[in-house]
Amino acid sequence: MSKNLKSKGFFGLVGFIAALTLGVLILILGFILVKGVPNISWEFLSEAPTGMGREGGIFPIIVGTIYVTLVSIIIATPIGVAAAIYFSEYAKKGKLINIIRFFTEVLAGIPSIIFGLFGFSFFVVFLGMGWSILAGGLTLSMMILPTLIRSTEESLKTVPMSYREGSLSLGATKWETVRKVVLPCCKSGVLTGLILGIGRAIGETAALMLTIGGSLLMPLSIFDSTRTMALHLYTLASEGLSEEKTYATAALLIVVVLIINSLANYISGRLAKE
Repeated sequence: MSKNLKSKGFFGLVGFIAALTLGVLILILGFILVKGVPNISWEFLSEAPTGMGREGGIFPIIVGTIYVTLVSIIIATPIGVAAAIYFSEYAKKGKLINIIRFFTEVLAGIPSIIFGLFGFSFFVVFLGMGWSILAGGLTLSMMILPTLIRSTEESLKTVPMSYREGSLSLGATKWETVRKVVLPCCKSGVLTGLILGIGRAIGETAALMLTIGGSLLMPLSIFDSTRTMALHLYTLASEGLSEEKTYATAALLIVVVLIINSLANYISGRLAKE
């Protein structure tokens, strides 16, 4: 009876903490959405900002957010997936691999402003890219690499060894086994890591402050300066330019993240069923 009471008490405590966390999340999201959604209009979504963001919309900023995110994902995805495949399928256990894994984990815990300083020093100044979408995308790709590598590697580990052995016994090469047997079985895991990377890229501010410049003009190429929604939100809030635009931008950013995660869960579920 005593064990039963302790078990119920423990699960009750866990449930209370979970409910409290969920309540805080709903409170924050609800507050932002209630204050911001009424200020979102077609003009806000389709017009360019004026008066340093006090008036107008955020259309060039939305485009800039898409450009920076796409550049970072296009660069990070093949590198991250290839690294995960190497660690999981090809690398032999040893000190070198352990050291690489250790520094990969360390890379995931480095504050984003450090990435921003490196991106500014190396990409913006040393390589002469200037404040640009390319410099910001390269910086973000380094930030999301650890997440992509870890999630892909863990997904690869879930594929039963018998699948690999069966493929190899039928005469397939190692690479054919990885490409045609292993990777199709863990598409949902790779997609999850990719979506986590997209979420971090969209919401990043500190690293982009030093690499993309923050221009409010429409970006025409990856060599132009731009501003993301998260960076625009930070600028509006810190400088007190417009409370309405601040909450509208925050609400739009939350809606975009919710849509991305919902699509990811749906696609991941479909792939898991397949």
